[in-house]
Order: sequence, then C-alpha cells, then structure tokens
Amino acid sequence: MRLDKFLCDVLGVTRKEATQLLKSGEVEVDGAVVKKGATQVNDQSEVLWQERELILSGPKYIMLNKPEGFVCSHADDFNQTAFVLLDEPNIKDLHFAGRLDADTTGLVLITDDGQWSHRITSPKHKCDKTYRVWLADPIQADYAEQFAAGIELRSERDKTLPAELEVVDETQVLLTIHEGKYHQVKRMFAALGNKVVGLHRESVGAIVLDDTLEPGEYRFLTEEEVASVWA
Repeated sequence: MRLDKFLCDVLGVTRKEATQLLKSGEVEVDGAVVKKGATQVNDQSEVLWQERELILSGPKYIMLNKPEGFVCSHADDFNQTAFVLLDEPNIKDLHFAGRLDADTTGLVLITDDGQWSHRITSPKHKCDKTYRVWLADPIQADYAEQFAAGIELRSERDKTLPAELEVVDETQVLLTIHEGKYHQVKRMFAALGNKVVGLHRESVGAIVLDDTLEPGEYRFLTEEEVASVWA
C-alpha cells in the first residue's frame, strides 16, 4: 500500500492533507523520515507520526467510563458528545453500542462493528445491563418482588421483562435489566413512586467497567471481552 493512502485510511485525512503531513517530516517508516507518498508499506512496516505508532487495524471495540454531562451521539445542541473524550482517528466511523443519558455515568461501549453492537442493543438478545442506582426515598420491602414480576410503565402496553434487584443500602441498589427501553431504569422506579437521583452503568453482558479507568478515560476491549458478546 502507498504510504499516503495508508495515512488517509488510518488518520481519516484527505490525500492532500496526507501529503502535507509527509512534507512536515513528522512521518517515519522503520526508523527513517519519509516524505514520499508513493513509498510502499505493509503489515510489517512500523509507521510513526509525531512519534505515535499508526496501525491499520480491523474493527475497534472501546470501553469508556463516561462522565456526567456528555451525550452518546455525534452532535448535540446542549451537551458535549462523549466522542471528544477519544483520541482516535476516524471518529466518524464509530458509534455507541447502547447509549447513556447525559446525567448517567459509567460503562459505554463504542465500536465500528455494526453486527457486534446489534447483538448488544437488539431486544431479541436480551443483553444484561447492570446499574448502580441511588434513590431519593428509601427502598420498600417489595421492590425486588415487583421488579422480578415486571413493572408497568406509562405509555407501554407490556410490562418490562423480569429484572434482578440487589439492595446495597436503604437508598442504593444494583439493578440488572435485560432490555433497553427509553429511560427505562428511571421510569421503572418512577412507576413505584420513587425517584432516581444517581445512575451508573457497571456492566453490559459479561463486560464489566474497568475500575482502573477514571471518568473520561477509555481503553480497547480484550479479545475475550469482544468474544463474550457472541457467547
């Protein structure tokens, strides 16, 4: 592959922009500065730009610890998109595999693999999602039983699927749901006369938020984490 084409594909730049990058002298191939776009590179070539290694890889799978105030979309009129937290090329090709509200924090999965994200978001596959929930009022003794039986939501014909609720303290629970209705967790507790004041997603399926990630930090998923979605 030509070096300028490689830069276009990895960095998401135009051919003209790739030419300018090469002229800047900031691109190295196998330890030597290269300025010619026609230079051939392959899988064994080490290509650096501003001392950062560039790799033309396959699909991307990213785990982000989303802070409050960021939205899971490419654009929003009121809040910053969570994509600004990623220092990655070709952001336009990525999408969220299940969104979180702006005021909800925690695990967000980001990918450019549509089939993989569909496996997570499709109601057909009933992918587990576990949230830590903080409530305005104390938890009632029958909450776990009601969640297990399904909750009737306003404007919904059917009850929610059975969900598992684990009490942490009098106003904090861990809730695992198996679908992804609009504002589902907040609406479920509202149906019981309580209000969610804090919401943090801890896991999606077998993928658990890495506790070493600070809010706003991210990492790529391991092969085992990626494969767990298909299990």
